[in-house]
Amino acid sequence: MASHRHNPAGGQPPAREQAGPRDGYLDAARECILDVGWKRTTLTEVARRAGVSRMTIYRAWPDMPALLGDLMTREWGGLVARGVDLSGPPTPQQVADAVAATVEALRDNELFTRIVELDPELILPYLLARRGRSQELVIGVLAGAVADGQRAGTIRSGDPVTIARGVVLAAHGFVLSAHTMVDDAVDTAALDAELRTLVVRSLTP
Repeated sequence: MASHRHNPAGGQPPAREQAGPRDGYLDAARECILDVGWKRTTLTEVARRAGVSRMTIYRAWPDMPALLGDLMTREWGGLVARGVDLSGPPTPQQVADAVAATVEALRDNELFTRIVELDPELILPYLLARRGRSQELVIGVLAGAVADGQRAGTIRSGDPVTIARGVVLAAHGFVLSAHTMVDDAVDTAALDAELRTLVVRSLTP
C-alpha cells in the first residue's frame, strides 16, 4: 500500500458547515493520529491540541477507543456522503461506479492509510469479529439503492440487505489488499475495473 504521510498544509479534513466543539476535538484527535499514530495518542494530548481541559474531552469520550469509533464513523461516513450519489432508480453500473469510487477514496484517505500503516490491529475487529457503524452506513446506502433498482426493474431480485452485505464483503479486499495484487502486469486501475465488473454482474437481472 502506498504511503501517505501527513501533510500539515494539505491534510486537514474537509470544512464542515456549522461545526461544533465536538468536531474540533475530533479534528485534534485526527491530527494527533496522523502525527504520531494511535498508540501514542492520548485523551490528554487531544485536549492539549484542541486547547481545552482534559476533563472536557473525558466528558465527551470515556477512553480513546470510544473517540476512535466516533472519528472513524465521521471520516468514513463523510467519504460515502461526498462520493456516492445513487439518487433515482440506479443501474448496476451506477452502483458499481459508486462502490469503486468509495473504495478508491478509502485507499487514498490519509487517516485510513496511517492507521493501516501503524496500527492495523485497529481494523481487524471489523473484519473478523463485528460490523462497525461505518460498515452499517455503507450497507444501508447500498441496500436502499438495490431496493430502488429492484422496484424499477434495473437490479435483480433478492434481499437488498443480503446483496449489500455481499458487495461490502467483496469490496473489503479491494480496499485492504489491492496493493498485494499490483505489479508490472496488473495495475490498480485494472483491478478497480474488475471490481466494477463483479458488482455489475452480481446485480444485473
